[in-house]
Amino acid sequence: MTGTAPPPLNRTFAEALAAGTLVLDGGLSNQLEAAGHDLGDALWSARLLAERPGAITAAHLAYFEAGADVAITSSYQATFEGFAERGIDRGRAAGLLALSVDLAREAADRARAGGVGRPLWVAASVGPYGAMLADGSEYRGRYGRTVAELEAFHRPRLEVLAAARPDVLALETVPDADEGTALLRAVRGLGVPVWLSYSVLGDRTRAGQPLTEAFAPAAEADEVIAVGVNCCAPEDVGAAVETAARVTGKPVVVYPNSGERWDAGARAWDGRTTFTAAQVSEWRAAGARLIGGCCRVGPEAISSIADTLRTPGRRTPG
Repeated sequence: MTGTAPPPLNRTFAEALAAGTLVLDGGLSNQLEAAGHDLGDALWSARLLAERPGAITAAHLAYFEAGADVAITSSYQATFEGFAERGIDRGRAAGLLALSVDLAREAADRARAGGVGRPLWVAASVGPYGAMLADGSEYRGRYGRTVAELEAFHRPRLEVLAAARPDVLALETVPDADEGTALLRAVRGLGVPVWLSYSVLGDRTRAGQPLTEAFAPAAEADEVIAVGVNCCAPEDVGAAVETAARVTGKPVVVYPNSGERWDAGARAWDGRTTFTAAQVSEWRAAGARLIGGCCRVGPEAISSIADTLRTPGRRTPG
């Protein structure tokens, strides 16, 4: 390989992760909806980057105040292609992607000004290709795209997000091992550490690949500081943590849904919450070092997770 060597990885977040367990935030969309914001379009929470950025800052702040150490930005569904469908040109779209990081930083500043004394971190969200399609394929994978095509799709927005200098890139809700491979290729040389998190069903990706196969490429990727699962049932997390730790030897990230299930026909959540503090302790014992929640997990649940992980006599974040 010729040319300029890539910049060194930002090890600060990785060092914090090595020092103890970190608490992630919960679902951004449910917090925004609880505040009265309508997210019923293809851009989902990313629409508010252009229309109500202050609402996003407030949602991040609620999680920091609840006990989260890490805020995941509102860029999950933010893509050049998705913004173009709304008439937002490439330059403006790049600005909105960078803004997602700035808003999380602003929330951290406000939290510190309000008396939160622990270190606070920002993870720039990178959702899967299917999130841009907004047709549910993010939970199926198998888009009919090659690994090279997926890499080309992800790289431009990864470059913009990395330039905004988040502490870590969250490659999240990935349904397909092929897309995981594409994302690992796309982050090379960006100089920002990443975590890779699959959406799973049982012991397989949503596309049906064994998790041993999906996690394996992350073991050799220097950029990857954690690997795991999110946006899945709490019941599927325990085995996934053990598999991720065994296959990669790296810290594990987990942030499942509440346990309720989405009824697509009724367009409503059904069932009951199955996410408990006891599970959190089990996940940490199995190797999880980044623990939070995804859909339907709000500030109250994150507060409970933080209390569980910061029990006296155990290692605490930061």
